[in-house]
Amino acid sequence: MEGGCLCGAVRYIAEGEPISSGICHCKTCRRAASAPRLPFVGMLSGGFRYTRGAPVDYTSSPGVTRSFCGRCGSPLTYRREGTPGELDVMTVSLDDPNTIRPTFHVWASEALDWDPIMGGLPSYPGSRP
Repeated sequence: MEGGCLCGAVRYIAEGEPISSGICHCKTCRRAASAPRLPFVGMLSGGFRYTRGAPVDYTSSPGVTRSFCGRCGSPLTYRREGTPGELDVMTVSLDDPNTIRPTFHVWASEALDWDPIMGGLPSYPGSRP
């Protein structure tokens, strides 16, 4: 899988099978994406590498590092200290986001009232189990 930011300054390749695919409704993800929810694909970090440019990293909460394009602001990845061999790639940053469908919702307890969770996927009130 390949992907990158809106302006093309940062590009990446993600090799290997995804280990998860979900949609997050937490307040932090909403603010990071300026959207009501943020879909992600979990993968082993060893199969992920940047092929053009370099993102900007920032700590969005204790133990969490997010990356984004410093030029256009597109969110790209999410990493947790507790799972150093994994990272989440923002699904819609993939060149073909239709190739990986979400299988669950997380932080459903923080979903916006006007953006109901639909589609019959499992929903967890907090983080994934």
